[in-house]
Amino acid sequence: MKIFLDTADIESIKRANDTGLLDGITTNPSKILESGKKFHDVIKEICKIVKGPVSAEAVAIKAEDIVKEAVIIAGLAPNIAIKVPMNPEGLKASRMLKEKNIMVNVTMVFAPDQVLLALKTDPAFVSIVISRLDKIGGDVVGLMHDSVLIKENYGFKGEILAASIKNRANVIDCMRAGVDIVSLPEPIFFDMFKHPQTDQGLSEFDIAWDKLKNAGLV
Repeated sequence: MKIFLDTADIESIKRANDTGLLDGITTNPSKILESGKKFHDVIKEICKIVKGPVSAEAVAIKAEDIVKEAVIIAGLAPNIAIKVPMNPEGLKASRMLKEKNIMVNVTMVFAPDQVLLALKTDPAFVSIVISRLDKIGGDVVGLMHDSVLIKENYGFKGEILAASIKNRANVIDCMRAGVDIVSLPEPIFFDMFKHPQTDQGLSEFDIAWDKLKNAGLV
């Protein structure tokens, strides 16, 4: 499973990328607004740090306008994927961008039939926004399993991306379902490294090592 960071914070991206375990980035207008920097500048800076896909949103309404906007954004760096909305205009744009060899990320997907429609446009990614579905009591785990099954049943190539992960339990559910990618905030990414038994075991090894040195056995 690939791990993306869901942020536009440059320092967060650098910290996660330094682990060698980061596969890509997802952003949205709200996250870029939080950075206080110009949209294009932020995207270019992220793409210099991260080699994997960087998703940036096209906010136009009509398919033709989405494509025009997407061409400009995609021209900023070769690893940019364009986020398009899960609606008729967005999926029309997805097909048009595919013809231009521009990576697409269909976003705001919340149901199995939406997953099918999105995958039929042959995008790079289909993003299911976990936190929003969970907020309304939706069956997040069921949708993850259904999405993977739909992809496998019909041989689609687009990757299922679970976005807006809120805790480690979400990550584990996605792993069990066979989801291709999770996109999560920095705190959850680094929390995945932790377990009380890991800390305890390493502490005990440190104590044993000190005893070895004090006994002249090193």
